[in-house]
Amino acid sequence: MGRVVLPALIDAHVHLREPGGEHKEDVVSGTAAALAGGIVGVLDMPNNTPPVVDGASLAHKRDLFQGRARCDYGLFLGAGDETALEGVAAEAVGLKVYLTPTYGPLRMESLGGLLAAFQRWPAGRPIAVHAEGLSMAIPIGLARLTGKHVHICHVARAAEIDLVRLAKEQGAPVTCEVAPHHLFLTQADADRLGPLGMMKPPLGGPDDVAALWRSLEVVDLVASDHAPHTLEEKRGASPPAGVPGVETMLPLLLQAVHEGRLSLDRLVALLHDGPQRVYGLRLPEAAVEVDLEAPWTIAGAALHSKCGWTPYEGWRVAGRVVRVDLRGRTVCIDGRVSAPAGFGRALQHGSAAWNC
Repeated sequence: MGRVVLPALIDAHVHLREPGGEHKEDVVSGTAAALAGGIVGVLDMPNNTPPVVDGASLAHKRDLFQGRARCDYGLFLGAGDETALEGVAAEAVGLKVYLTPTYGPLRMESLGGLLAAFQRWPAGRPIAVHAEGLSMAIPIGLARLTGKHVHICHVARAAEIDLVRLAKEQGAPVTCEVAPHHLFLTQADADRLGPLGMMKPPLGGPDDVAALWRSLEVVDLVASDHAPHTLEEKRGASPPAGVPGVETMLPLLLQAVHEGRLSLDRLVALLHDGPQRVYGLRLPEAAVEVDLEAPWTIAGAALHSKCGWTPYEGWRVAGRVVRVDLRGRTVCIDGRVSAPAGFGRALQHGSAAWNC
């Protein structure tokens, strides 16, 4: 097929680490990595230091992105037992609820706080949830009880995607996403990579990976869960969970297209249509030109993320990002990002998010 042009592609789950973790990544480097990977908009998670849980912390983070982002962006508000939701929801792309321990202190600890968050959060914005295993049944049950749209992040296991399928078949207002590392890596890779393969949720077995690929029609979007840490941190005494991925997500999916595991139309549905529909976004005018036949080798040192490594080191893939145009301006050619800091704009909401 040679070269094709794709529409605005969105990574709906990234951790650009600013504020509080700028030595791992920051808004400038993370949004440059996005553009180099063919991604023109990112949705950034709230588990910063300090976490983004109220109007003041959200406004501070919005100011950082407004002055530093090189691609477009949306910001989540984090849910805690003391989160102030009134007057803030309209400024956030969604509410993020952590029910399972992960990086950072942000986690919902009480049933009362969780129920209150569901009841108070407006219906026009999704509630994105980090839940693994048994805990995944909690937000799905609350979605049925409250009618609020729940989006399950990084589904990683066969039983989890089966649960989402069942919830959808029963009419629950539920959507979900899958991360590339859960589609392309297994526990065997985690054993090989050591701490560089540690992530939340952990990598599954071959049966889990096969189930995710087999159930892609249940998946609403693919998002990278870009979560960089430095090599020193990953090789330290207590390595944190998380791997970079915003720049490699599209190339990996293009390799799947090359192998016949994924159609190009389905790729667009997962990176363009899905984020637009789930989060009710008005996407910018953009053109992402890719060469479907260009082979290249992924190397962490050549990527734009500050962390300088990738779990896909040495992988040979077919499908390279050639050129990215955003709002009528060329912002990247062959990996050279030309968009200045501050070029990115806040992604705008449509009339409503996904209609439950």
